[in-house]
Amino acid sequence: MKKELKCPKCGTTVEKYRNPTPTVDIVIYERERGIVLVDRKNPPYGNALPGGFIDEGESAEHAALREAFEETNLRVKLTGLLGVYSDPTRDPRQHTISTVYIAEPLNPEQLRAGDDAAKVAFYSMEALPSLVFDHAKILADFKGVLYGGRHAAGLTTPWEKK
Repeated sequence: MKKELKCPKCGTTVEKYRNPTPTVDIVIYERERGIVLVDRKNPPYGNALPGGFIDEGESAEHAALREAFEETNLRVKLTGLLGVYSDPTRDPRQHTISTVYIAEPLNPEQLRAGDDAAKVAFYSMEALPSLVFDHAKILADFKGVLYGGRHAAGLTTPWEKK
């Protein structure tokens, strides 16, 4: 999708392309406690995986670590790449492409809501509430990893800000 822009100096019309926005979502899972979901403080309201927009100059991995901490107060270890979700209707606000990571919490006892989260809690995989965005599909895919038949991509390098 294109929008026209005018050069402020010469008035020449130039085209601007509207591209999908890159985001991350994080499936934070601990076998004993379950999956971490946030109750969103902002529209669209409802339960969701922790996640958000990738900042300019930031890697997807760093965005996942940052968003996990900002929304849940958890330090996490990224253990796999679940997938990339790009359905143009996945987010009612705009077209996003989400890189979804699997993570384990390093400090699960520190769980508390922050940033965009009204509440945050661990949920059993067998008793999940209704979810916003396409997070029900993401968690269905994650169940395939947990219970067999589907594999997550391995992560081979640690992330260090360069």
